[in-house]
Amino acid sequence: MAAGYSQMADINIQQRNIPKAEENLNNAYQISKEQAAPQQALEINQKLTDFYVDNKKFDKAIEAKKKVLKEDFVKENTEEKVNQIQELADIYIKKNDPQEAVNLLKNAYAIAIEKGHTLEAQKSVQKLDSLYNVSENTEASMQLYRDFLGKLPILVSKDRSLVDNKILEDTEERISQLEKEKKLKDELIRKKNVFNYSLIGTLILLLGLIGFIFWTLKKVQIKNKKIALQSLRREMNPHFIFNSLNSVNQFIATNNELEANQYLTKFSKLMRGVMENSTEDFIPFQQELDLLQNYLALEKTRFADKFDYEIHVDEGLNMQSLQVPGMLVQPFLENAIWHGLRYRTEKGFLKLSFEKLDHHLKIIIEDNGIGIEESKKQKTQHQKTRQGRGMKNTLERIALLNDLYNRDIQCKITDKKNEPGVLVELSLKTVSSNK
Repeated sequence: MAAGYSQMADINIQQRNIPKAEENLNNAYQISKEQAAPQQALEINQKLTDFYVDNKKFDKAIEAKKKVLKEDFVKENTEEKVNQIQELADIYIKKNDPQEAVNLLKNAYAIAIEKGHTLEAQKSVQKLDSLYNVSENTEASMQLYRDFLGKLPILVSKDRSLVDNKILEDTEERISQLEKEKKLKDELIRKKNVFNYSLIGTLILLLGLIGFIFWTLKKVQIKNKKIALQSLRREMNPHFIFNSLNSVNQFIATNNELEANQYLTKFSKLMRGVMENSTEDFIPFQQELDLLQNYLALEKTRFADKFDYEIHVDEGLNMQSLQVPGMLVQPFLENAIWHGLRYRTEKGFLKLSFEKLDHHLKIIIEDNGIGIEESKKQKTQHQKTRQGRGMKNTLERIALLNDLYNRDIQCKITDKKNEPGVLVELSLKTVSSNK
Protein backbone atom coordinates (compact mmCIF):
# COMPACT_ATOMS: atom_id res chain seq x y z
CA MET A 1 0.00 0.00 0.00
CA ALA A 2 2.77 2.46 0.90
CA ALA A 3 4.53 1.80 -2.39
CA GLY A 4 1.27 2.39 -4.27
CA TYR A 5 0.74 5.81 -2.69
CA SER A 6 4.39 6.68 -3.43
CA GLN A 7 3.95 5.75 -7.10
CA MET A 8 0.75 7.83 -7.33
CA ALA A 9 2.69 10.76 -5.85
CA ASP A 10 5.25 10.40 -8.66
CA ILE A 11 2.44 10.72 -11.20
CA ASN A 12 1.00 13.73 -9.34
CA ILE A 13 4.41 15.43 -9.40
CA GLN A 14 4.72 14.91 -13.15
CA GLN A 15 1.23 16.39 -13.58
CA ARG A 16 2.14 19.34 -11.32
CA ASN A 17 -0.67 18.38 -8.92
CA ILE A 18 1.15 19.59 -5.82
CA PRO A 19 -1.58 19.14 -3.16
CA LYS A 20 -2.38 15.59 -4.29
CA ALA A 21 1.31 14.62 -4.40
CA GLU A 22 1.75 15.94 -0.85
CA GLU A 23 -1.30 13.98 0.34
CA ASN A 24 -0.16 10.70 -1.24
CA LEU A 25 3.37 10.98 0.16
CA ASN A 26 2.05 11.64 3.67
CA ASN A 27 -0.27 8.62 3.35
CA ALA A 28 2.61 6.44 2.17
CA TYR A 29 4.74 7.54 5.13
CA GLN A 30 1.97 6.81 7.66
CA ILE A 31 1.29 3.33 6.23
CA SER A 32 4.98 2.40 6.21
CA LYS A 33 5.15 3.34 9.91
CA GLU A 34 2.08 1.25 10.73
CA GLN A 35 3.57 -1.71 8.86
CA ALA A 36 6.78 -1.38 10.92
CA ALA A 37 8.92 -0.77 7.85
CA PRO A 38 11.39 1.86 9.10
CA GLN A 39 13.65 1.80 6.04
CA GLN A 40 10.70 2.37 3.73
CA ALA A 41 9.44 5.15 6.01
CA LEU A 42 12.84 6.86 5.88
CA GLU A 43 12.94 6.66 2.08
CA ILE A 44 9.43 8.12 1.77
CA ASN A 45 10.24 10.87 4.27
CA GLN A 46 13.32 11.79 2.24
CA LYS A 47 11.21 11.84 -0.90
CA LEU A 48 8.69 14.11 0.83
CA THR A 49 11.30 16.57 2.09
CA ASP A 50 12.96 16.66 -1.36
CA PHE A 51 9.52 17.40 -2.83
CA TYR A 52 9.01 20.32 -0.41
CA VAL A 53 12.51 21.72 -1.08
CA ASP A 54 12.05 21.51 -4.86
CA ASN A 55 8.87 23.57 -4.46
CA LYS A 56 10.59 26.11 -2.12
CA LYS A 57 8.41 25.00 0.84
CA PHE A 58 11.35 24.96 3.25
CA ASP A 59 9.28 25.26 6.45
CA LYS A 60 7.23 22.18 5.53
CA ALA A 61 10.43 20.29 4.65
CA ILE A 62 11.88 21.19 8.06
CA GLU A 63 8.67 20.12 9.80
CA ALA A 64 8.69 16.75 7.97
CA LYS A 65 12.34 16.12 8.86
CA LYS A 66 11.80 17.06 12.51
CA LYS A 67 8.84 14.67 12.58
CA VAL A 68 10.94 11.69 11.50
CA LEU A 69 13.60 12.60 14.08
CA LYS A 70 10.99 11.97 16.78
CA GLU A 71 10.29 8.43 15.56
CA ASP A 72 11.52 5.59 17.79
CA PHE A 73 13.26 3.82 14.92
CA VAL A 74 15.43 6.94 14.46
CA LYS A 75 15.96 7.82 18.13
CA GLU A 76 17.10 4.25 18.87
CA ASN A 77 19.55 4.24 15.93
CA THR A 78 22.15 6.98 16.66
CA GLU A 79 23.87 6.52 13.31
CA GLU A 80 20.59 7.17 11.46
CA LYS A 81 19.80 10.04 13.85
CA VAL A 82 23.06 11.76 12.89
CA ASN A 83 22.27 11.28 9.17
CA GLN A 84 18.79 12.79 9.60
CA ILE A 85 20.17 15.80 11.52
CA GLN A 86 22.71 16.38 8.73
CA GLU A 87 19.91 16.28 6.14
CA LEU A 88 17.91 18.78 8.23
CA ALA A 89 20.98 21.06 8.26
CA ASP A 90 21.12 20.83 4.44
CA ILE A 91 17.53 22.13 4.28
CA TYR A 92 18.42 25.11 6.48
CA ILE A 93 21.38 25.85 4.16
CA LYS A 94 19.04 25.88 1.16
CA LYS A 95 16.69 28.11 3.16
CA ASN A 96 19.64 30.52 3.60
CA ASP A 97 19.81 30.02 7.37
CA PRO A 98 23.48 29.00 7.84
CA GLN A 99 23.55 29.68 11.60
CA GLU A 100 20.85 27.09 12.35
CA ALA A 101 22.65 24.68 10.00
CA VAL A 102 25.88 25.21 11.99
CA ASN A 103 24.08 24.50 15.27
CA LEU A 104 22.55 21.28 13.88
CA LEU A 105 25.87 20.06 12.45
CA LYS A 106 27.61 20.73 15.77
CA ASN A 107 24.92 18.57 17.45
CA ALA A 108 25.37 15.82 14.83
CA TYR A 109 29.15 15.94 15.32
CA ALA A 110 28.81 15.67 19.11
CA ILE A 111 26.49 12.64 18.86
CA ALA A 112 28.78 10.93 16.32
CA ILE A 113 31.82 11.47 18.55
CA GLU A 114 29.99 10.22 21.65
CA LYS A 115 28.60 7.09 19.95
CA GLY A 116 31.74 6.26 17.95
CA HIS A 117 30.49 6.89 14.39
CA THR A 118 33.68 7.91 12.60
CA LEU A 119 32.35 8.41 9.07
CA GLU A 120 29.34 10.42 10.28
CA ALA A 121 31.63 12.62 12.41
CA GLN A 122 33.90 13.22 9.42
CA LYS A 123 30.90 14.13 7.26
CA SER A 124 29.74 16.67 9.88
CA VAL A 125 33.25 18.16 10.01
CA GLN A 126 33.33 18.57 6.22
CA LYS A 127 29.91 20.26 6.13
CA LEU A 128 30.85 22.61 8.99
CA ASP A 129 34.15 23.42 7.28
CA SER A 130 32.26 24.41 4.10
CA LEU A 131 30.00 26.77 6.08
CA TYR A 132 32.96 28.29 7.93
CA ASN A 133 34.76 28.86 4.61
CA VAL A 134 31.73 30.73 3.24
CA SER A 135 31.73 33.03 6.29
CA GLU A 136 35.59 33.20 6.20
CA ASN A 137 35.70 31.93 9.79
CA THR A 138 39.06 30.17 9.39
CA GLU A 139 39.71 30.11 13.15
CA ALA A 140 36.56 28.06 13.80
CA SER A 141 37.47 25.73 10.93
CA MET A 142 40.98 25.12 12.27
CA GLN A 143 39.66 24.55 15.82
CA LEU A 144 37.15 22.01 14.45
CA TYR A 145 39.86 20.05 12.62
CA ARG A 146 42.12 20.07 15.67
CA ASP A 147 39.28 18.72 17.81
CA PHE A 148 38.48 15.99 15.26
CA LEU A 149 42.13 14.92 14.91
CA GLY A 150 42.54 14.84 18.68
CA LYS A 151 39.56 12.51 19.11
CA LEU A 152 40.16 10.43 15.99
CA PRO A 153 42.28 7.58 17.47
CA ILE A 154 39.75 6.85 20.26
CA LEU A 155 36.86 7.29 17.81
CA VAL A 156 38.28 4.78 15.32
CA SER A 157 39.01 2.25 18.05
CA LYS A 158 35.35 2.41 19.20
CA ASP A 159 33.79 2.33 15.72
CA ARG A 160 32.79 -1.23 14.88
CA SER A 161 31.59 -0.13 11.43
CA LEU A 162 35.22 0.34 10.35
CA VAL A 163 36.10 -3.32 10.99
CA ASP A 164 35.99 -5.54 7.94
CA ASN A 165 32.96 -7.83 8.44
CA LYS A 166 34.42 -10.40 6.07
CA ILE A 167 37.52 -10.74 8.29
CA LEU A 168 35.25 -11.22 11.30
CA GLU A 169 33.20 -13.91 9.51
CA ASP A 170 36.34 -15.74 8.32
CA THR A 171 37.86 -15.59 11.78
CA GLU A 172 34.69 -16.90 13.43
CA GLU A 173 34.46 -19.72 10.88
CA ARG A 174 38.10 -20.62 11.47
CA ILE A 175 37.55 -20.68 15.23
CA SER A 176 34.52 -22.92 14.73
CA GLN A 177 36.57 -25.35 12.61
CA LEU A 178 39.32 -25.39 15.20
CA GLU A 179 36.78 -26.27 17.89
CA LYS A 180 35.48 -29.19 15.77
CA GLU A 181 39.02 -30.41 15.16
CA LYS A 182 40.32 -29.79 18.70
CA LYS A 183 40.75 -33.56 19.24
CA LEU A 184 43.15 -33.64 16.27
CA LYS A 185 45.09 -30.46 16.95
CA ASP A 186 47.25 -29.32 19.75
CA GLU A 187 45.95 -26.50 22.00
CA LEU A 188 49.20 -24.65 21.62
CA ILE A 189 48.86 -24.43 17.80
CA ARG A 190 45.32 -23.08 18.11
CA LYS A 191 46.43 -20.31 20.47
CA LYS A 192 49.32 -19.47 18.16
CA ASN A 193 47.02 -19.15 15.16
CA VAL A 194 44.55 -16.94 17.04
CA PHE A 195 47.45 -14.74 18.16
CA ASN A 196 48.80 -14.43 14.62
CA TYR A 197 45.42 -13.45 13.17
CA SER A 198 44.86 -10.91 15.92
CA LEU A 199 48.32 -9.44 15.40
CA ILE A 200 47.83 -9.10 11.63
CA GLY A 201 44.43 -7.48 12.09
CA THR A 202 45.82 -5.06 14.66
CA LEU A 203 48.77 -4.14 12.41
CA ILE A 204 46.47 -3.53 9.44
CA LEU A 205 44.19 -1.35 11.53
CA LEU A 206 47.12 0.61 12.96
CA LEU A 207 48.71 1.11 9.54
CA GLY A 208 45.40 2.28 8.13
CA LEU A 209 44.89 4.65 11.05
CA ILE A 210 48.44 6.04 10.79
CA GLY A 211 48.06 6.52 7.03
CA PHE A 212 44.74 8.33 7.50
CA ILE A 213 46.19 10.59 10.20
CA PHE A 214 49.22 11.49 8.07
CA TRP A 215 46.99 12.18 5.06
CA THR A 216 44.70 14.39 7.15
CA LEU A 217 47.63 16.24 8.72
CA LYS A 218 49.13 16.86 5.28
CA LYS A 219 45.87 18.39 4.08
CA VAL A 220 45.68 20.57 7.19
CA GLN A 221 49.30 21.71 6.71
CA ILE A 222 48.65 22.68 3.08
CA LYS A 223 45.50 24.53 4.11
CA ASN A 224 47.42 26.35 6.87
CA LYS A 225 50.08 27.42 4.38
CA LYS A 226 47.48 28.70 1.93
CA ILE A 227 45.77 30.65 4.72
CA ALA A 228 49.13 32.13 5.77
CA LEU A 229 49.94 33.04 2.16
CA GLN A 230 46.52 34.67 1.76
CA SER A 231 47.07 36.68 4.95
CA LEU A 232 50.51 37.89 3.81
CA ARG A 233 49.18 38.71 0.35
CA ARG A 234 46.42 40.90 1.75
CA GLU A 235 48.73 42.94 3.96
CA MET A 236 49.43 46.42 2.67
CA ASN A 237 52.52 48.24 3.91
CA PRO A 238 51.17 50.75 6.48
CA HIS A 239 54.38 52.77 6.07
CA PHE A 240 53.58 53.36 2.38
CA ILE A 241 49.90 54.19 3.03
CA PHE A 242 50.80 56.59 5.86
CA ASN A 243 53.36 58.48 3.77
CA SER A 244 51.04 58.58 0.76
CA LEU A 245 48.35 60.28 2.87
CA ASN A 246 50.99 62.64 4.30
CA SER A 247 51.91 63.64 0.75
CA VAL A 248 48.26 64.45 -0.02
CA ASN A 249 48.12 66.51 3.17
CA GLN A 250 51.27 68.37 2.10
CA PHE A 251 49.82 69.16 -1.34
CA ILE A 252 46.64 70.49 0.30
CA ALA A 253 48.62 72.54 2.86
CA THR A 254 50.54 74.25 0.05
CA ASN A 255 47.28 74.92 -1.84
CA ASN A 256 48.39 72.57 -4.61
CA GLU A 257 44.92 71.18 -5.25
CA LEU A 258 45.73 69.86 -8.74
CA GLU A 259 48.72 67.82 -7.49
CA ALA A 260 46.63 66.52 -4.60
CA ASN A 261 43.84 65.38 -6.95
CA GLN A 262 46.28 63.75 -9.36
CA TYR A 263 48.09 61.99 -6.52
CA LEU A 264 44.83 60.74 -4.98
CA THR A 265 43.70 59.40 -8.37
CA LYS A 266 46.93 57.41 -8.82
CA PHE A 267 46.86 56.25 -5.19
CA SER A 268 43.25 55.02 -5.39
CA LYS A 269 44.00 53.24 -8.68
CA LEU A 270 46.94 51.43 -7.07
CA MET A 271 44.90 50.47 -4.00
CA ARG A 272 42.06 49.15 -6.17
CA GLY A 273 44.48 47.08 -8.27
CA VAL A 274 46.10 45.59 -5.17
CA MET A 275 42.75 44.72 -3.56
CA GLU A 276 41.31 43.23 -6.77
CA ASN A 277 44.30 40.89 -7.07
CA SER A 278 44.53 40.08 -3.35
CA THR A 279 42.53 36.84 -3.71
CA GLU A 280 44.96 35.29 -6.23
CA ASP A 281 48.42 33.85 -5.58
CA PHE A 282 49.43 34.64 -9.17
CA ILE A 283 48.25 37.35 -11.60
CA PRO A 284 48.99 38.12 -15.29
CA PHE A 285 52.37 39.81 -15.80
CA GLN A 286 50.70 42.80 -17.49
CA GLN A 287 48.62 43.52 -14.38
CA GLU A 288 51.71 43.31 -12.15
CA LEU A 289 53.59 45.65 -14.51
CA ASP A 290 50.71 48.17 -14.41
CA LEU A 291 50.71 48.14 -10.59
CA LEU A 292 54.48 48.69 -10.42
CA GLN A 293 54.32 51.52 -12.98
CA ASN A 294 51.58 53.17 -10.95
CA TYR A 295 53.56 52.76 -7.72
CA LEU A 296 56.75 54.28 -9.20
CA ALA A 297 54.74 57.18 -10.63
CA LEU A 298 53.41 57.88 -7.10
CA GLU A 299 56.87 57.81 -5.55
CA LYS A 300 58.23 60.00 -8.37
CA THR A 301 55.51 62.55 -7.58
CA ARG A 302 56.54 62.50 -3.92
CA PHE A 303 60.32 62.64 -4.52
CA ALA A 304 60.49 64.49 -7.86
CA ASP A 305 63.98 65.90 -7.18
CA LYS A 306 65.44 62.67 -5.77
CA PHE A 307 65.38 60.16 -8.62
CA ASP A 308 64.38 59.23 -12.15
CA TYR A 309 63.44 55.72 -13.16
CA GLU A 310 63.28 53.39 -16.13
CA ILE A 311 61.40 50.11 -16.73
CA HIS A 312 62.70 47.65 -19.32
CA VAL A 313 60.69 44.59 -20.42
CA ASP A 314 62.12 41.81 -22.59
CA GLU A 315 60.20 41.61 -25.90
CA GLY A 316 60.16 37.80 -25.62
CA LEU A 317 57.86 37.87 -22.57
CA ASN A 318 54.17 37.12 -23.06
CA MET A 319 52.53 39.95 -21.15
CA GLN A 320 49.08 38.32 -20.80
CA SER A 321 49.67 34.59 -20.33
CA LEU A 322 52.72 34.81 -18.03
CA GLN A 323 51.67 34.44 -14.37
CA VAL A 324 53.68 36.10 -11.55
CA PRO A 325 53.10 36.70 -7.80
CA GLY A 326 51.29 40.01 -7.30
CA MET A 327 53.23 42.97 -5.75
CA LEU A 328 56.26 40.77 -5.01
CA VAL A 329 58.66 43.35 -6.47
CA GLN A 330 57.16 46.46 -4.81
CA PRO A 331 58.90 46.12 -1.39
CA PHE A 332 62.32 46.02 -3.12
CA LEU A 333 61.47 49.19 -5.07
CA GLU A 334 60.32 50.85 -1.85
CA ASN A 335 63.59 49.92 -0.13
CA ALA A 336 65.61 51.34 -3.01
CA ILE A 337 63.73 54.67 -2.87
CA TRP A 338 63.27 55.11 0.89
CA HIS A 339 66.59 53.72 2.15
CA GLY A 340 68.88 54.58 -0.75
CA LEU A 341 67.88 57.19 -3.30
CA ARG A 342 66.18 59.74 -1.05
CA TYR A 343 69.40 60.23 0.97
CA ARG A 344 71.44 61.26 -2.09
CA THR A 345 72.48 64.89 -2.40
CA GLU A 346 72.03 64.69 -6.18
CA LYS A 347 69.24 63.11 -8.21
CA GLY A 348 69.59 59.33 -8.43
CA PHE A 349 68.41 56.67 -10.86
CA LEU A 350 66.35 53.49 -10.45
CA LYS A 351 66.16 50.81 -13.13
CA LEU A 352 63.70 47.89 -13.18
CA SER A 353 64.28 45.13 -15.76
CA PHE A 354 62.37 41.97 -16.71
CA GLU A 355 64.31 39.42 -18.79
CA LYS A 356 63.48 35.96 -20.13
CA LEU A 357 66.18 33.34 -19.53
CA ASP A 358 65.19 29.87 -20.81
CA HIS A 359 62.26 28.85 -18.60
CA HIS A 360 62.88 31.53 -15.96
CA LEU A 361 61.91 35.17 -15.54
CA LYS A 362 64.77 37.28 -14.19
CA ILE A 363 63.90 40.56 -12.43
CA ILE A 364 66.68 43.09 -11.76
CA ILE A 365 66.27 46.18 -9.56
CA GLU A 366 69.28 48.50 -9.68
CA ASP A 367 69.77 51.87 -7.97
CA ASN A 368 72.64 54.23 -7.30
CA GLY A 369 71.54 55.17 -3.78
CA ILE A 370 73.76 55.21 -0.70
CA GLY A 371 73.84 51.40 -0.41
CA ILE A 372 72.97 48.88 2.30
CA GLU A 373 75.90 49.47 4.63
CA GLU A 374 75.67 53.25 4.52
CA SER A 375 71.90 53.05 5.05
CA LYS A 376 72.46 50.97 8.21
CA LYS A 377 74.89 53.59 9.55
CA GLN A 378 72.39 56.41 9.07
CA LYS A 379 69.57 54.63 10.87
CA THR A 380 68.55 55.89 14.30
CA GLN A 381 68.59 53.58 17.31
CA HIS A 382 64.77 53.33 17.07
CA GLN A 383 64.93 52.40 13.39
CA LYS A 384 67.52 49.69 14.12
CA THR A 385 65.21 48.03 16.64
CA ARG A 386 62.26 48.03 14.19
CA GLN A 387 61.92 45.07 11.87
CA GLY A 388 60.99 45.95 8.27
CA ARG A 389 57.58 44.31 7.91
CA GLY A 390 57.43 44.76 4.13
CA MET A 391 60.67 42.83 3.48
CA LYS A 392 59.89 40.17 6.11
CA ASN A 393 56.45 39.73 4.53
CA THR A 394 58.02 39.33 1.08
CA LEU A 395 60.59 36.72 2.15
CA GLU A 396 57.88 34.72 3.94
CA ARG A 397 55.73 34.85 0.77
CA ILE A 398 58.65 33.59 -1.34
CA ALA A 399 59.18 30.63 1.01
CA LEU A 400 55.47 29.71 0.97
CA LEU A 401 55.16 30.08 -2.83
CA ASN A 402 58.18 27.81 -3.33
CA ASP A 403 56.75 25.25 -0.90
CA LEU A 404 53.21 25.21 -2.35
CA TYR A 405 53.86 25.73 -6.07
CA ASN A 406 57.53 24.78 -6.63
CA ARG A 407 58.25 28.02 -8.53
CA ASP A 408 61.95 28.03 -7.54
CA ILE A 409 61.89 31.74 -6.61
CA GLN A 410 65.43 32.95 -5.82
CA CYS A 411 66.32 36.32 -4.26
CA LYS A 412 69.76 37.95 -4.00
CA ILE A 413 70.41 41.44 -2.55
CA THR A 414 73.96 42.92 -2.66
CA ASP A 415 75.77 46.24 -2.57
CA LYS A 416 77.37 47.17 -5.90
CA LYS A 417 81.12 46.52 -5.96
CA ASN A 418 82.59 49.46 -7.87
CA GLU A 419 79.95 52.15 -7.36
CA PRO A 420 77.34 53.18 -4.77
CA GLY A 421 73.92 51.52 -4.85
CA VAL A 422 72.17 48.18 -4.44
CA LEU A 423 71.53 45.34 -6.87
CA VAL A 424 68.50 43.06 -6.34
CA GLU A 425 68.17 39.92 -8.49
CA LEU A 426 64.99 37.84 -8.49
CA SER A 427 64.30 34.78 -10.60
CA LEU A 428 61.36 32.37 -10.87
CA LYS A 429 60.15 29.61 -13.16
CA THR A 430 57.74 30.89 -15.81
CA VAL A 431 54.26 29.34 -15.86
CA SER A 432 51.55 30.45 -18.31
CA SER A 433 47.86 30.60 -17.53
CA ASN A 434 46.98 28.51 -20.59
CA LYS A 435 49.02 25.51 -19.42
